[in-house]
Amino acid sequence: MSQAILIVEDEPKLAELLQDYLKRDQYETRILDRGDQVVDWVRDHQPRLVLLDLMLPGKDGLEICREIRAFSQVPIIMMTARMEEIDRLLGLQLGADDYICKPYSPREVVARVARVLRRVEMVRSDDSSDLRSRNIFLDESRFLCEVDEDRVELTRVEFRLLLAMVRRPGQVFSRDQLMHLVYTDQRVVSARTIDSHVKNLRRKLNDASSQGDLIHSIYGVGYKLE
Repeated sequence: MSQAILIVEDEPKLAELLQDYLKRDQYETRILDRGDQVVDWVRDHQPRLVLLDLMLPGKDGLEICREIRAFSQVPIIMMTARMEEIDRLLGLQLGADDYICKPYSPREVVARVARVLRRVEMVRSDDSSDLRSRNIFLDESRFLCEVDEDRVELTRVEFRLLLAMVRRPGQVFSRDQLMHLVYTDQRVVSARTIDSHVKNLRRKLNDASSQGDLIHSIYGVGYKLE
């Protein structure tokens, strides 16, 4: 897996400035300046994080984000000069981990990169099959879920739903996104089916947890693990 930070920016001077600042903090970087190059590059190189501009030639950032999320959970920070609330919401709904508005300080971008990587990596133990978030422990290899050190019996779909959320705590997942992550055979299910699975999962977690609701509904968007 590549350790590179992928910078997707069609303004050469801005891309080079970000690259310089990231390199000062010892990050390896790559630059792409067209949107239609990004998805294949991510699939082939598996970067550590993607800094993704919204307005790009060839393909826009929101469409790129949606396509990446169909096969990868690589952290994505969207960069945009469009301040409309709908763009922010849509970007996060499609699976972006954070967004930053132009004009920005390169130092701020580096700080956001470090924060997102910290948040993603803190839920991984030395054994990649083990994940922790708050009072939840998951062992993917043994299909094991524990909450407050008590075992919680989950169905396979419920386990996959929780696994996706534990890997990205705080990220808002749309129903379509959860559908793609859970049903890897590409079957089509309704939003009500996802809602039903999430409802059962929330009930089981809440029954076992001493910390209150762990999964929160975001009205009109989807769900997130708080």
